[in-house]
Amino acid sequence: MTNKNHKPKSMKHLRQVVLIFFCLAAIGASAQETNSATFTLPQAIEYATKNSPNYLNAALDQQTAEYKKKEITAAGLPQVNGSIDIKDFVVIPTTLLPAAFAGGAPGQFIPLKFGTQYQSTAGFSASQILFSNDYIFALKAQREYLNLSRINVNRSKAELASQVSKAYYSVLINRDRVKLLDANIKRLGKMYEDTKSLNSQGFTEQIDVERLEVQFNNLVSEMDKTQKLIGLSETMLKFQMGYDLKQPIILADSLSAFESDFQELNTSNIDISQRPEYQLLVSQQKLYELDAKRLKWGYLPTLAAYGSYQWTSNRNNPDFLTSDNNVPTKMWFKTVLIGATLNVNIFDGFARHNKIKQAEITAMKNQNTLKNMELGAQLEATMASITYANAFSTLKMQKKNMELANHVVEVAQKKYEAGVGSNLEVTNAETSLKEAQTNYYNAVFDMIVAKLDYQKATGTLK
Repeated sequence: MTNKNHKPKSMKHLRQVVLIFFCLAAIGASAQETNSATFTLPQAIEYATKNSPNYLNAALDQQTAEYKKKEITAAGLPQVNGSIDIKDFVVIPTTLLPAAFAGGAPGQFIPLKFGTQYQSTAGFSASQILFSNDYIFALKAQREYLNLSRINVNRSKAELASQVSKAYYSVLINRDRVKLLDANIKRLGKMYEDTKSLNSQGFTEQIDVERLEVQFNNLVSEMDKTQKLIGLSETMLKFQMGYDLKQPIILADSLSAFESDFQELNTSNIDISQRPEYQLLVSQQKLYELDAKRLKWGYLPTLAAYGSYQWTSNRNNPDFLTSDNNVPTKMWFKTVLIGATLNVNIFDGFARHNKIKQAEITAMKNQNTLKNMELGAQLEATMASITYANAFSTLKMQKKNMELANHVVEVAQKKYEAGVGSNLEVTNAETSLKEAQTNYYNAVFDMIVAKLDYQKATGTLK
């Protein structure tokens, strides 16, 4: 009997183990899927840098600049080429020889056909730049162009971080507003039901019930609009991140986690040198100055060396794969050549001189643009700092107003419940509380935007 019962228990135990295994695997897969859709603000920005099409294009432009630099560098390395050329003279060329060579009359010519029908040439050629002003400045310009592309990537990343942050904060703010509205609805709803009950017993007037009903309906309508705004804010966040708009997203942070960031900024020393737009103009100025120098140095000569190593064969039949050193029409004849070329610009009709002047003017115009950028950036940073300071002061005031309005509601409700307060006093307090809450969250968003704008204006947004 013992042996007979042992096997079924073992099978039952095995089934339980398998069931538990699959349950754990399902839970693990579900947790992994949830984690993949859960983002803190830094994670959301990091995700955006890997999936935002605009930022990816900026990164690809940087890669293109790196390969372009390698391409230009390669032009200064030895250039080696191999070639094979096969000719079939369907009609052998005719050459005119003076008739005097064959005893003919002077001034007369004899047409003769020389050569074989087939000719083949195979060989290698190589060239090397020894000195070139254009090549030297191309290398310098390409290094600066690569630096310019890196600055552009940083600018794109800062812009992306700003857009994602604003969208992320917008979702958090609307979610907090929903929580407060939900608490207000529950509190006012209870009071509304209590007032209806008192009205049915003849202790309150119908107008008190209707007044609370209007207030309650306004809160419900506000809740519906705010919930829709959450969906819109999440969609905007997904768009900025390059996230699938159809997939759900979970935000791991809460608005309270960023309260430590709501501090007054030290804006006494404004430095715009880290601003990407400023760095781009500085890099552009270097490129313009390099172009002017390149043209000035263009009067220097260019020196290059070259060489070739070739084999040539002339045959009556296209049998170039055979060779016989005793038969001229089956032999390969070697040719070796080395040489150098020196090009000197003697006179070009003052074309280069005029190009130099144009390049210098372009550099001066960009220098003026750079100065204007410095003044504009200083002004923008100063205005952004003032806007942030005002937003911070407004936030502190609106937070205090919201706390006071909440206290007024509590007092008004207790007085009403104790029979020493009016229904109108409660509804007015509720209206003031809703207005204070709206003003507070508007102030939070304004302050966040002001801070991001200040960081962008000073190049400190990372």
